Amino acid sequence: MPKIHFPELGKTVEALEGESILKAALRAGIPVEHNCGGVCACSTCHVIVEEGGNTLSPMQEDEEDQLDEAEGLTLKSRLSCQALVHGDIVVRIPPCTKGGHEH
Repeated sequence: MPKIHFPELGKTVEALEGESILKAALRAGIPVEHNCGGVCACSTCHVIVEEGGNTLSPMQEDEEDQLDEAEGLTLKSRLSCQALVHGDIVVRIPPCTKGGHEH
């Protein structure tokens, strides 16, 4: 199983192959804001993939459009609801994404 490392939280979680970063994080009790319920209709689940970004699913146009609205956007930014895990990654949750709005 791929592993998602959250260094600033001191946590590592196992993800199912092809599972979104958001679902894996929430299943492990890691609060990630997701106002739209994880359907790529906002940018509140924005995360920064520090390592292993090449093992994620390719970014689609809808995700690119939503990321334009994200605070603290970087070249390693992804929407955690859209990025599907296929290998080990290291993820940082920006301050504006922490909070965990549950749906």
